[in-house]
Amino acid sequence: MNKLLNTLFALCVASATGSALAQAAAQAPASAAKPASAAPTPASPKSLEAKIAMCIGCHGIKGYQASFPEIHKVPMISGQSAKFIAASLAAYKAGDRKHPTMRGIAETLSDQDVKDISEFYAAQAVATGEQPSRPASGQVAELLKKGNCASCHGANFSKPIDPSYPKIGGQHADYLFVALKSYKQENNRAVGRNNAVMGAIAKQFSNAELKALANYMGSIQGELSVHPEPKFR
Repeated sequence: MNKLLNTLFALCVASATGSALAQAAAQAPASAAKPASAAPTPASPKSLEAKIAMCIGCHGIKGYQASFPEIHKVPMISGQSAKFIAASLAAYKAGDRKHPTMRGIAETLSDQDVKDISEFYAAQAVATGEQPSRPASGQVAELLKKGNCASCHGANFSKPIDPSYPKIGGQHADYLFVALKSYKQENNRAVGRNNAVMGAIAKQFSNAELKALANYMGSIQGELSVHPEPKFR
């Protein structure tokens, strides 16, 4: 009798173990088969054209001027790094860069839109040398040294040490002057840029000195350009 009971007990244990293993085997493939989240799909040419349509009306026309907060040429963005363009759009969206038109545009863009637009303009960089195409005058050289501009904006002011920093070599001088002054603004809800590093640097200079710096930067050859779409050429 004891032998019979031992045999029955062993059969029960084997049956239960086999059932548990079968269930685990059935569940494992189901778990492994869960699809991974799909990677973002790059924009098709037609989709990309629609995304940049709102950009080219200002940034794709040579000599086009803006009037906020004062009249100046709109900045060249063809050739800027993708990370800088994305960071700028995020700053407009957050209100750290105060500009009603740009904030309105930035708020309509998805993360994928920002990525596609940024990469499109970054691919249009113009190759330049490591040294500025013209040397700075004595006064401007001293101002550049005081601001330590090359330490962040890199060789020819076109190779920033961090891709979220702008290339400023060759940028429109009047735009640079307006941008530099905006960093000096404080407690102004309508105008200005919130950037502690640039704010501290810009406040060291008078507006006349900032203009001299901007004029020099605008006079050298950089990697930026206005890249007109066919309808504006």
